[in-house]
Amino acid sequence: MEKSASAYERHQTILRLVQEYSSVRVAQLAEYLNVSESTIRNDLEELGEQGQLVRIRGGAVAKVGHAPSNQISSYLAQKALENASEKEWIARWAAGMIEDGDVIMFDASSTVLHIAPFLADRRNLTVFTNGIDVARLLAKEPSNTIIILGGILRPNGNSITGSISEQLLQDYRIQTAFVSCSGFTTEMGFFEMDLQEAKMKTLMLQAAQKRIALLDSSKIGQVSLTRFASLEDMHYFITDEKISRETIEYVRSTNTHVVICSEQTTRSYMSTNGERRYFRVGFANLTENTPFSRDVRRSLEKAAEATKQIELIVADNQLDPQIALHVADELLAQDLDLVIEYQIDESIGNLIAHKFQQARIPMIAVDIPMVGARYFGVNNYVAGQIAGVELAKAIQTRWQGQFDFLIAVEQKRAGQLPALRIKGQLDGVQTALNISDILAPEKIIWVDSDNTSEGLYPVMDKTLRGLPSGSRCAVICFNDDAAIGTLRVASDIGCEGNLLIVGQGADRRIRAEMRKAQSSIIGSTAFRPEDYGPALTRLALDILEGNEAPLATYTEHFFVSPANVDEYYPAELEDAAF
Repeated sequence: MEKSASAYERHQTILRLVQEYSSVRVAQLAEYLNVSESTIRNDLEELGEQGQLVRIRGGAVAKVGHAPSNQISSYLAQKALENASEKEWIARWAAGMIEDGDVIMFDASSTVLHIAPFLADRRNLTVFTNGIDVARLLAKEPSNTIIILGGILRPNGNSITGSISEQLLQDYRIQTAFVSCSGFTTEMGFFEMDLQEAKMKTLMLQAAQKRIALLDSSKIGQVSLTRFASLEDMHYFITDEKISRETIEYVRSTNTHVVICSEQTTRSYMSTNGERRYFRVGFANLTENTPFSRDVRRSLEKAAEATKQIELIVADNQLDPQIALHVADELLAQDLDLVIEYQIDESIGNLIAHKFQQARIPMIAVDIPMVGARYFGVNNYVAGQIAGVELAKAIQTRWQGQFDFLIAVEQKRAGQLPALRIKGQLDGVQTALNISDILAPEKIIWVDSDNTSEGLYPVMDKTLRGLPSGSRCAVICFNDDAAIGTLRVASDIGCEGNLLIVGQGADRRIRAEMRKAQSSIIGSTAFRPEDYGPALTRLALDILEGNEAPLATYTEHFFVSPANVDEYYPAELEDAAF
C-alpha cells in the first residue's frame, strides 16, 4: 500500500531528526509534527521494521551504520553494518550497566559504537576513549566529559593508538571498560588485528575495576594477529544467541559471567567457577531503562552468584505487556525451577501467572501482585504515608502550611497496590497538616503517567503550564521517575521554586538531586533495590527447598532527604554495591 505524501514527509523528517540528534522521543515528535502520539508510534514501528532506526521505549535511536558521513568515519560505518542486529542487542544490554555520573572506558570498535545511542538519557558521564567516532557522538550531551586518549591517529581516521596514553590511564580510577575484539578462542582468549590497537586495549583493561568483553558470535573461533587478553581478565562476556552451549559452559568455568542477548530477551549465566548449580531461576525484569529496576537486576545477579545454588536466567519485559507475555514463553522454554516476575501491568500479570501455574512453576511477584504468586516488595501504604508526612513538614516549614494545589502523579495500569502509595501520601499530608476534612477535590490535580520520566514529560508540561502563575504545588509521586520527570519540566519552564516534590524508591538519580542546593526534591521513601537480590534469593531457596515461606515479604522503608542522604548513601560509596 502506497504511503500518502504526508506520511512520507513525516518519515523523512523523523529520519533527519534521529540522525541529527541520535535519539528522539514520541512526545517531542508529536508536538513538532503536529500529529497524535499514536501516529508517531506507528511511524516509528514502520521505520523500525524497515531497519532505518532502532525502536526503544518512548522513542527511537539512530542505527549507528546509518549516521551521516560527517559523524562517523566510513571505515567504522561499514564495520557497524556487519552483524548490526546482534551488535545492537549487545549494546542495549551493555548500556544498562551505565548510570549517570559513571566513569567509563570505550575502545574504538564498531560494537562499542552501537552503545552510544542507548546512552541518550544518561548525564554527567566521564568517558575515556581512543575512538574518535564514539567520542563525537557522546559529546553531543553537554553534561558529559569526553577524554580522548592521546597518541597517533590511525589511517582509518577512527582510533588513536600509541604510548602517550599509558601514563594518562595510570592516573585515573576507571569504573568499567567496554572492549570488543576481532577474534576469540576459548583456549587463547581475545585477539586484535593491529599491534598498537591490542596494546591500547591491554592498557584499558589494566586501568579498569570492571572489564566487559562485547563480541558478536561471528568472532568466536577466529584468530587474529595478536592476543591482548585472556578470559580470566574479563568479568563479563557479552554475545548473541548463536554461541554454542559448549562455549557458554567453558566461559562460565573461568569465573566469567556470560550474557546472551537476543532481540527481546537476555539470558544471564553466572560464572560457575567449576561448581555445580542446583536450581534454575528465571527473572523477568521490569525494564532496563530505569535505574531502580537495573539496580534490582544487578543485586539479584550478585546474590544468586553468592548462593552457589542458583543459575539465573534474566530477561527484560521492557515495560511492555505484550513483550512480557513473549518473555514468559521464552522463560517457560528454559526448564526453570522457579520464576521471579517484575511486571507492572496488573491485568497482563495475571495472564503471565496463569502460564507458569499451568506449567507448575512456582512464582515470586515483585512489587506488583499476581494471582497465585508469593509477593515481594513495597509495603505501599506505609511507604506512601512516610513520604506524605515529610512533605507536610516541608509545606509547614517553607510555606507556613499553605499551598495552592496538590499534584498526584499515579499510574493506573499498575493496579491497586501502587495506588496505595498515593493514598498513603494523601493521608500523610492531611494528618500531618492537621486538615480535619478531606482535601478539596478542586485542590488535587491527578496526573496519569507511564513508568518513565520521559513518558511523564508532555502531560506534566501541559499540567504545570495550565496553572495560574506563581501557584505553589506539592507533588506526590508513585515512583522516583515521576518525581524526576516533574522536576525536569519545572526546570524547563522556570517554576521549580514553586514546587515541593517527594518520590518513592530513593534511587540514585533522586539522591543526586537531593545533594543539589535548594532542590525542590524534599526526599523519597527508600525501597533499597540493592537489597532486593539477597531477600529474593532467600525466599526462592526457601520455596525450592520446601521450607516455610511467607505469602508476602515487605522491604524495609525509611525516608531519605537532603539532610540524611550521605548518612544512608555516602557519595564516595554510591557505586560500590555493583
